[in-house]
Amino acid sequence: MDAGGDARTYEVTATRAGRRVEVAIVRNVVTVAEVTRGGSVVRTARFMANRVLALVEHPAPRPPQPDDERPGPDAAH
Repeated sequence: MDAGGDARTYEVTATRAGRRVEVAIVRNVVTVAEVTRGGSVVRTARFMANRVLALVEHPAPRPPQPDDERPGPDAAH
């Protein structure tokens, strides 16, 4: 986020299992909210869109899946 010659970082995370983070941009305002499974908003952060430099979303950690395996170095291309 642009803070007048400086850049600041704000982090919003889903703090408990089953929660998610939703991002909405409406009328030049970026709203980032932590939401429960039932749809209730737990926390909200709002920023002016013209001050936001980047929004970075990281996927939730999960165990490796069988189709995530990568071929070894000697595998045929």
